[in-house]
Amino acid sequence: MSLSQHEPWGLLNQFSSELNNLFPTRYLDTRNKAENTSASDWVPAVDIKEDDKSFHIHADIPGVDPKDIDIHMENGVLSISGSRTDENTEEHDGYRRVERMSGTFLRRFTLPDTANADKISAESKHGVLEVVIPKQEKVSAKKITIKS
Repeated sequence: MSLSQHEPWGLLNQFSSELNNLFPTRYLDTRNKAENTSASDWVPAVDIKEDDKSFHIHADIPGVDPKDIDIHMENGVLSISGSRTDENTEEHDGYRRVERMSGTFLRRFTLPDTANADKISAESKHGVLEVVIPKQEKVSAKKITIKS
């Protein structure tokens, strides 16, 4: 069984963020931050690998401090969230291009029954977060006798 991704609004959020980058808030602010219901401002790229003993999730999160990342498991869903701060630089005479997204991010993954939620580990190195989810040993079928 493999991991499945749960990102119903990912593409729409990315499109919205790119539009917001084209029209920075100092020029045009059409967003009402109180009514903004999106779960994340950007979505990190993720690779998922499975071997005999575990699942590995690699997420590209350059510029995110590990203390700003939250990983938790609830009801079979692994959530990775956090934030990257924006460096405020303004240029009045000239062009600038901003391609690196800032703000909050959220990724969710539905884990299979074979995932051992009690032994999940994570490590951040060189802007890549690695989450290792060990597999549980398969429980063999047990015959139950009926008393008469």
